Amino acid sequence: MEISIEERTSLSARSSPFMRALGPWLKPKIVVGGVFVMLLCVMGIFAPLISPYDPNAQDLLKTLQPPGWWGGEHFLGTDHVGRDILSRIFFGARISLVIAVTVVVISGVVGVALGAVSGYFAGYVDFGIQKFVEVVWAFPPLLLAIAIVAFFGQGLGILIIALVVQRWIPYCRVARGQALSLRTRDFVDAARSLGASHHRIIWFHILPNLLQAALVIGTFAMASAIISEASLSFLGLGVPPKIPTWGAMLADGRTYISTSWWLAFFPGVCIFFTVLGINLLGDGMRDIFDPRLKRSGGGTG
Repeated sequence: MEISIEERTSLSARSSPFMRALGPWLKPKIVVGGVFVMLLCVMGIFAPLISPYDPNAQDLLKTLQPPGWWGGEHFLGTDHVGRDILSRIFFGARISLVIAVTVVVISGVVGVALGAVSGYFAGYVDFGIQKFVEVVWAFPPLLLAIAIVAFFGQGLGILIIALVVQRWIPYCRVARGQALSLRTRDFVDAARSLGASHHRIIWFHILPNLLQAALVIGTFAMASAIISEASLSFLGLGVPPKIPTWGAMLADGRTYISTSWWLAFFPGVCIFFTVLGINLLGDGMRDIFDPRLKRSGGGTG
């Protein structure tokens, strides 16, 4: 049954608002980045269900077996103590996901809150917070994280704190700049003239306008947190050795890189594509949420 021209026009008119809203999210880099991030989430969340073996189960009779692919017992091979590489990659994705999300959420809450307070009150409050930011920012991020983990010991909580120590600063600086502009806007003056308290103005009028920028920063910060966690685990300063991580797998495979390439290759590939996907997704979100980038004609890929 053919559809008349009037019906086609009516259907197009009804679907156009949805397509206009969905269109910016269908850019190639957002779709590709979203697929990689979705794979990370699936591997991390469902690791206990999809892993063929216990990630810490050792079998010294099957050490350094090459990838068996579909016809072998171990799809991606085994490591130097007979542990299944594929299972450890799945559980390593869970650790990367937990650390990335936790670090981004804590850093975002702390940074946006301090930035909003700094920009809204300005004056001495702004001066004090920004001087504190400059003091913390003066330390090299990775060296500061190494010092914290070395002093307090290994542990997932300690590692998260070590990664959060400096990662709230980008949120704070961006939120502070936007809050300085928002505090003089008409809707803030109107709320203030109606007797709204500072707390209410910050909570209901300043913070909602900072969320889009914080979301974009958080996307890039996830990639940075994953790389930092892998770096610390590679140095032996990440989570305890019994917890499988991609960085620790790289460290284990370093000794056997010339004879057993799969030990370091597969976790390295996972880190590469995960960080690439998160950066692509963040770049696409920045194109959508940053109006200045739209006006300049950038980010059209």
